[in-house]
Amino acid sequence: MGKRKSRAKPPPKKRMDKLDTVFSCPFCNHGTSVECRIDMKNLIGEASCQICQESFSTTVTALTEPIDIYSEWIDECERVNNLEDEEDA
Repeated sequence: MGKRKSRAKPPPKKRMDKLDTVFSCPFCNHGTSVECRIDMKNLIGEASCQICQESFSTTVTALTEPIDIYSEWIDECERVNNLEDEEDA
């Protein structure tokens, strides 16, 4: 008689690391001073610096994370800086 085949144990689920919600400010360069908040009721995301009081707001979706809001702020800062450089030339 043959031996019964044992059922293979499912592989353990990989844990996703938590993403940051506090970042460094692009204006005052103070580390961990920018806090991102998401208001799903009004679909608004806001990143604001507690040191220099700079802030940025954008629209959010159900999939938006705090890092997305901060990244949009950085992209907007770079876009504005590039426009100023082109006007000076």
